[in-house]
Amino acid sequence: MSKPVVQDLRDACPAVSVGVVTADLLNLGSEIALLEDVGVPLVHFDIMDGCWCPMTTVGPPLVKAVKTRLLKDVHLMIENPLDKLEAYVAAGADIVTVHPEGDDQVGRVLQKIGGMTNANDPSRGIARGIALNPGTPLTVLDALLQDVDLVLLLAVQPGLSGQSFAPATAERAGQVRDMIVASGFDIMLGIDGGVKAANIKEIAGMGADIIVTGSAVFDGKAPRENAAFMLSAVRDLCEADSAPRVLTP
Repeated sequence: MSKPVVQDLRDACPAVSVGVVTADLLNLGSEIALLEDVGVPLVHFDIMDGCWCPMTTVGPPLVKAVKTRLLKDVHLMIENPLDKLEAYVAAGADIVTVHPEGDDQVGRVLQKIGGMTNANDPSRGIARGIALNPGTPLTVLDALLQDVDLVLLLAVQPGLSGQSFAPATAERAGQVRDMIVASGFDIMLGIDGGVKAANIKEIAGMGADIIVTGSAVFDGKAPRENAAFMLSAVRDLCEADSAPRVLTP
């Protein structure tokens, strides 16, 4: 039997999840192939509907169209995710991350994800994530930690371009780490937004298990080299800390 998705994630941490929205979508197959070649374990889909946040990106058809051995990391920034989960799970999502902001059903959403069947391999399950915008109080996690495998801290406001990494993210990451330890649950910490070659080592040092980056890889110049650099930066920190963790897909 295959390992559960959650176990694969934990084995890979600290890991880099590369967003494909900024990739060359006309050559997406080759873009994904180079991520596989350099050892990226996760491909990240930012799903924005133009309602929950200002930008519109992609939907289930693109998630399904991506043929890869990488884990499909689907971040839903949409209205009424409870009614739309089936489409993304059927498209092959291995990880589904949702937001609590403005959604009083987020607990039900997380519980529903936990009971859904992975379309890629029914024996593997689906990892559940909760994402928090920079201004969202961490106290919202109190009632949700028992239903999540990942807490994803956003370091920028979703859907707005040109933002820099919010410095307060470092303190928030430490606070979330403390909350996770106090909860007794085995939960991973992710950081997303404003991740560049110049700051990825610093972000990895905040204790992030999963770091999401996109435009820093697909900058139109050297995506293979960029992805390799990001992975190397995280690996180097892991080895320096003598952490017994690997970064294989």
